Amino acid sequence: MIKIFQILSILFMSIFIAHRPAFAQELIQNNNNEMIVRISEIEVYPDYLEEYFKFAQEVALKSVKNEKGVVSIYPMAVIKDNTQIRILEIYKNQDAYEKHIKSSHFKKYKEGTLHMVKHLELVDTYQLCPENFNKIFKKSK
Repeated sequence: MIKIFQILSILFMSIFIAHRPAFAQELIQNNNNEMIVRISEIEVYPDYLEEYFKFAQEVALKSVKNEKGVVSIYPMAVIKDNTQIRILEIYKNQDAYEKHIKSSHFKKYKEGTLHMVKHLELVDTYQLCPENFNKIFKKSK
């Protein structure tokens, strides 16, 4: 009896793990309403910190002001280690994201900071409380 339970448990876990990407994709589609919600985790070399901050501020301001599909480009420095940067990026859809990375201000940021960045990881997310989104981000309407 224990052997059958172990086999069924392994089978169930195998099916669950195999279908996790589809489950995650469904959550993203249902909770993000086609939006891309991402946190960029960036580590900047200390020697370039002030210069990087200027680039990050400029691309954030221009992106939100000039691009209808950009809901948020919100750069932040981690208090414990200000070489650790986090950027909350929210795009209305894939098309808005593609237009953003083709914009002149993004290209200037990317090319200007390439040598400053020690590490970059893009972390795609999905919302756990989409009901609050329009309350928080007025531009999303």
